[in-house]
Amino acid sequence: MVVGRYAESEGLVFQVGEYVICSNKGVCIVENITTLNISGVDKEKKYYILKPLYTSGSTVYVPVDSQKEPLLRKVIDRGAAQKLIEAIPEIPLLVIPNDKLTEQVYKECMKTNDCAELVKVIKTIYLRKQKRVQAGRKVTAVDAKYFHLAEDSLYGELAVALDMERNQVSCYIATVIGELKTGGK
Repeated sequence: MVVGRYAESEGLVFQVGEYVICSNKGVCIVENITTLNISGVDKEKKYYILKPLYTSGSTVYVPVDSQKEPLLRKVIDRGAAQKLIEAIPEIPLLVIPNDKLTEQVYKECMKTNDCAELVKVIKTIYLRKQKRVQAGRKVTAVDAKYFHLAEDSLYGELAVALDMERNQVSCYIATVIGELKTGGK
């Protein structure tokens, strides 16, 4: 069976021109699938050449047969993105046993490359930030860092799935959730 221009027997999952999620690089486009002519690199091994969509000047090289990090997966489709947004009110918060484990819990969620896990991180940190501000305390550096990372990852993927600008995603989510709460659509 042929997948795009490449045979499935070659172990290729993604095609040139396809959007993928690459661990901490976010949304990338598969620019090429080729061998690398770099000293010390197996000349027979094929690589996905990825261009991050929201990081200019960056290139990521991922072995086609890689079973390790960075995880690669297809960007969710429009229907899945819409279902995720509609499910946000029901997605539970993270359970953090104690403050010393906060960053570890965030890191584990981020490593999954799963949109629902990113929503958990965002919701949990949002509520933590509100409580801290109400108590007259500053937001922790760890919360600020992971809130930003989770938002960038989630909003980047949703923007591609919904064919909109990344800076429009937050307002779109708020509108959809607002309509769900009021029963209007």
